[in-house]
Amino acid sequence: MTVSRRMVVAVAAAAAFGLGGGVAASAASGTGTTDAAQAQSPGEIWKRTELFFGTGKPDGTEVTDQEFAEFSDREISPAFPGGFTRLDGSGQWRGGSGAIVREHTHVIVLLHPFGDRDAEREIEELRADYKKQFQQESVLRSDSVEQVSF
Repeated sequence: MTVSRRMVVAVAAAAAFGLGGGVAASAASGTGTTDAAQAQSPGEIWKRTELFFGTGKPDGTEVTDQEFAEFSDREISPAFPGGFTRLDGSGQWRGGSGAIVREHTHVIVLLHPFGDRDAEREIEELRADYKKQFQQESVLRSDSVEQVSF
């Protein structure tokens, strides 16, 4: 089986982050299952980052939909002009004070190539800017490995 440099980098990254076990296991097995899977499912291995923006502020108010739309237009769209997906939901987490917080949440889903340092920098800037602008304790970041095709 021929393994591309991109696949080796993706598998190494997946193993380092404990992500994409199926990709890492099939590539490491050398059985050719990765080749068969790619023949059935076209695309490239990319990183999927989900950012969870809570809306509860320390003073008891919430980031409004309008405020989040303005943040998105000003910060997220210019950082990721190729696109992203916004999902809305309700979340719960335990803050630093130990109190359980329930709040409306905006989830931004980003797909970007492994090793894209600009994307990594932009993601961390988004998190920092949102925390500062809306007095947030954190913005959760979750990364995984995906096979994507456009």
